[in-house]
Amino acid sequence: MSKLIYVADDEENIRSLIQIFLENEGYRVETFSDGHSILQATERFMPDLIILDIMMPGEDGLSVCSSIRKKSPVPIIIVSAKDTPLDRITGISLGSDDYITKPFLPLELTTRVKALFRRIELTEDQHRQVEQTTYQCGNVQLDTRSHKVLIEQNPISITPKEYEFLLYLFERKHVAVSKAELLTNVWNFQSALDDARVADDLIKRLRKKFREHQATAVLETVWGYGYRLTDTIQGGTV
Repeated sequence: MSKLIYVADDEENIRSLIQIFLENEGYRVETFSDGHSILQATERFMPDLIILDIMMPGEDGLSVCSSIRKKSPVPIIIVSAKDTPLDRITGISLGSDDYITKPFLPLELTTRVKALFRRIELTEDQHRQVEQTTYQCGNVQLDTRSHKVLIEQNPISITPKEYEFLLYLFERKHVAVSKAELLTNVWNFQSALDDARVADDLIKRLRKKFREHQATAVLETVWGYGYRLTDTIQGGTV
């Protein structure tokens, strides 16, 4: 069955245009005019991907993104007329996987959608092919075959970007990794000058999940440098 995409935007012409282009690519599309409606829809059924406008009546797109992230790792693309670096950083920090500014060509959006699905599928294929399929740190396990993170053998809700981040640290367990390296290799930022709050905010979300599930692995801060995944504190802080 083709992938299902939810689109939320208060402008009917934009919703219709996005729907036409995505359906022409073979996707199933449901559209919503406000944040409340799409949140209700996700309670009934979670799609394969969500496209959110920021400026909507009632609950805005950033609030919707944050609410969805509390319950699902579904890929999210934010579309917005706000195009400052701070707006982009805020959107990504709240858990979105991509951010595109208005006005945009519908072809650009469909290309982003296909690229996001392709990246997820490619990552899963690559992980199925590597020799090591599981990583362990304390009572936290990352399984590259199922693309899951488990604590005491119980899977936790994890976003695609959180998974990529943890995998990068699991592959370098007990080794300090700089923020610049993470921004380049996990977020594909072109410069270390990009706002490091993206990594800081993701770490906060992961630490909260670790605490809630009583993980014994530690996401340690190495002050002035970056982070380290360990089951023993090594002079940094958490």
